Amino acid sequence: MAAIPETMTAIEISEPGGPEVLKPKLLPVPKPGRAQMLVKVSAAGVNRPDVAQRSGSYPPPPGASPLPGLEVAGEVVSLGADVARWQTGNRVCALVNGGGYAEYAIVEDVQALPIPNGLDLMTAAAIPETFFTVWGNVFERGRLAAGEWILVHGGTSGIGTTTIQLAKAFGAKVIATAGSAEKCQACLDLGADRAINYRSEDFVKLCQEATAGRGVDVILDMVAGPYTERNIIAAAPDGRIVQIAVLGGANVTINISRLMSKRLTLTGSTLRPRSREFKGSLAAALEAKVWPLLAAGKVRVVLDSTFPLAQASEAHRRMEAGQHIGKLVLTI
Repeated sequence: MAAIPETMTAIEISEPGGPEVLKPKLLPVPKPGRAQMLVKVSAAGVNRPDVAQRSGSYPPPPGASPLPGLEVAGEVVSLGADVARWQTGNRVCALVNGGGYAEYAIVEDVQALPIPNGLDLMTAAAIPETFFTVWGNVFERGRLAAGEWILVHGGTSGIGTTTIQLAKAFGAKVIATAGSAEKCQACLDLGADRAINYRSEDFVKLCQEATAGRGVDVILDMVAGPYTERNIIAAAPDGRIVQIAVLGGANVTINISRLMSKRLTLTGSTLRPRSREFKGSLAAALEAKVWPLLAAGKVRVVLDSTFPLAQASEAHRRMEAGQHIGKLVLTI
């Protein structure tokens, strides 16, 4: 194995702002702590939280790298004293607490997973942030069960494409919203039972129609704002609405009586500030229950496009334009 250099190229947020503030910079290669590893990054996923951090609305938690990037795939090149499962030379994908947009990244040992059989590093880099988020919010927090209906907003996002496939794999029925005919067709191609063009169709009305008037059992929403009250109307009795982002605004007005009469749960979460123990529990659940589906090709990673690390700003522009279907990945 080649010697670890003293410095590396990383993408820094020079100041809060648009995609142009993402600048390559030469920085020291970080050193892993006792329960951490240093990974030589081959590819890093691009996610909405990266965009929020860049714009100044989602600062990293205390102790996390100030560099953007929440998921990587690559080779373990250095181990902390307490790392037992992994060895140098192992190929892993991992959820990281920051610092993924770089040639080397620090990984908590419990947040790393083996590369699923049959997947390359570029594809594997698009798994962790999305799959951890979907598993934690749809299956643990939302308690989606076989036979239930789930509505996922943003069906062609990384979160959406993953939710559609995992929900179907575990026996649920899926309705997805998207913003064009092409995107709606992509949702159907991934297995959605119904796709709704939110620009021209009323998702509340069509959810009621699809479920014979009962409503949907679980709603995964990243919009909030005006969607929250509409989600409550679209939900079935004892339904669970899980909020994971607020692209439509954080302040909402709802009819609480409707929530009470339907016995709904309105909940939500963010992933980045959670403990390594919690993230480790998600990793273990994914390895046991989802990794076999990935290896068998029953669930696939939907890649939209890739960009060299130095073009991170272009990846952010594509994400903010909203035209992508699936994940964006930086290659290193």
